[in-house]
Amino acid sequence: MERSGDNRTVPAEHSSPPPPNSSGRRPHRHERQRSRKKRKVISSETETRIQIQTLRPSSYTHRRTNSYVQKQGNSRKKPRKPQCQRKWTYSTHDVSNYNDRFVIVSYNILGVENATKHPELYRGVSPKYLDWGHRKKLLCKEVKDYQASILCFQEVDHFNDLKEILGSDGFRGLHKARSGETRDGCAIFWKTEQFTLLHEESIEFQRFGLRNNVAQFCVLKMNQDLPSTGVTARPPCPSTSRNFLVGNIHVLYNPKRGDIKLGQMRIFLEKAYELSQEWGCIPVVITGDLNSLPQSAMYQFLASSKLHIQQYDRRHVSGQIFPSEYAESQSRRNRITRPLMNRWTNEEIMLATGSRLSVLRHHLKLCSAYAGVPGTPEVRDKIGEPLTTSYHCLFTGTVDYIWHTSDLVPVRVLETLPICSLKKTGGLP
Repeated sequence: MERSGDNRTVPAEHSSPPPPNSSGRRPHRHERQRSRKKRKVISSETETRIQIQTLRPSSYTHRRTNSYVQKQGNSRKKPRKPQCQRKWTYSTHDVSNYNDRFVIVSYNILGVENATKHPELYRGVSPKYLDWGHRKKLLCKEVKDYQASILCFQEVDHFNDLKEILGSDGFRGLHKARSGETRDGCAIFWKTEQFTLLHEESIEFQRFGLRNNVAQFCVLKMNQDLPSTGVTARPPCPSTSRNFLVGNIHVLYNPKRGDIKLGQMRIFLEKAYELSQEWGCIPVVITGDLNSLPQSAMYQFLASSKLHIQQYDRRHVSGQIFPSEYAESQSRRNRITRPLMNRWTNEEIMLATGSRLSVLRHHLKLCSAYAGVPGTPEVRDKIGEPLTTSYHCLFTGTVDYIWHTSDLVPVRVLETLPICSLKKTGGLP
């Protein structure tokens, strides 16, 4: 299964040095000045070409890589460039008997309003490349290159633009906008030649007192002529249907409100299980920006189906820490944990678990797509998740995921870029 953008860098073309003076005489001062001015113009034009060539095939989140020229006698070296080609990693499982396959992409595309409100996060990115008119085309080209079957987007506030562009490529989509004043939301697109929509539902978390975030579900049926290609597979079984459930969610960001984060995820998973049962115990794949790190209590809840919430500090349930709190959290590691530190109020317990009990459970047996396909330490953590799916001025870490039930098997995953490459290319919003 796949996430984020495919970032390719095209080598820069460098202008050759100006020819030597054919007359053999030493140039006059004004001629040398003209020569220097000419070289400056050539250098500037080359840099512009690098900018265009780097950005044209890459994700909008990546800015150009500046070149350098190092003189060695009369020769010039080509600029060194970071690794900007994302690679597929294949599963070690034998999937030769799996006939039904599809490619699913989860992508937080950065809402236009969010990009405008938080320019401090994208200081290294030219405003031109944050412009929606420019990056919407790059975004759609990017996912088209993956030959995706299903697209799950978060922070969608210009759905009609995506609907028009992706519609020309055979996609149909559904959008669920957030409640409240902020109108970005979630969207699911699918290839109509490969799938038929059987059912759709959405969740407004404000109805449960859990802020204005939303989630959505689609029950899709694989068409009989579905091509046998993809990154997720189902085993052949004549007695089972070819239906499955896709869920898409964008969890609350606020790191201090672990109670609300857990409450949103609880309701989301309860609805996913309910729909799976209603449609005949169909497989489930859930995607989204969970605003939680792999080492967090939220991740443990998804992976183990159970969580004793009072064993965790509500403010650190997602594993995210504000920069101002980092020093304080570091100093606490050497102290004896005080019982009152993890105390939850009755209201917070109710928001998280939906009852007075402090134990949280869900009935789906979930597996992480990336953790199920072995990777390398260059791009994966010890759990098997990507080292980072979000990299900007104030944060570096993994918050985006694809999870699935055991009746789906990941065939391959698209690796994220190494952090050293992200540092050189501008990062990921």
